Amino acid sequence: MSYDPDNIFAKILRGDLPCHKIYEDDNTLAFLDIMPRAKGHTLVIPKSPAQNMLDVRLEDFTTLMATVHKLTPMIQQALDADGILLQQLNGDAAGQLVYHIHFHIVPRFEGVPLKHHGNQFQQEDILKKNAQILTDYIARQS
Repeated sequence: MSYDPDNIFAKILRGDLPCHKIYEDDNTLAFLDIMPRAKGHTLVIPKSPAQNMLDVRLEDFTTLMATVHKLTPMIQQALDADGILLQQLNGDAAGQLVYHIHFHIVPRFEGVPLKHHGNQFQQEDILKKNAQILTDYIARQS
C-alpha cells in the first residue's frame, strides 16, 4: 500500500479540514483527537508523508519524536494528569485507523477508565476548551 495523499491527516495539513491545533512547528503538527480516549488526547504528526513506522524516514521520525518529547510533559502538567500513555499503531491488525504516522499522547487520570480507540466523537465545546487549556499552557512554556 502506498501513502494516500487524501487521508484525513493530509487534509488537515493542507488546511482542507479543521483541527483543534495545540502546537505547530516547521516539521510537525499536534492537535486533539476528535474521538479521544481521555481528556486532552493529542495526536502528533509529521508534515512529511509516511504511512507508519515501516516507511517513515529516520530524519522525519527523529523530528516527530522530538515534538512528542517536548509536548508530553507539558500536556501532563497542563491537565494535572497522573500519567501519560503513548501509543503508535502500525497496520490494521494493530488498530491503525489513519495511514499517516502519528503518536497518541493520552493523559491518564487515576480512577478514570480509558475510552475505546476511535469509538466516540467528543463534543465540540469540550474539544475547544481542552485545546485552549493546552495551547495557553504550551505558549507560557515556550
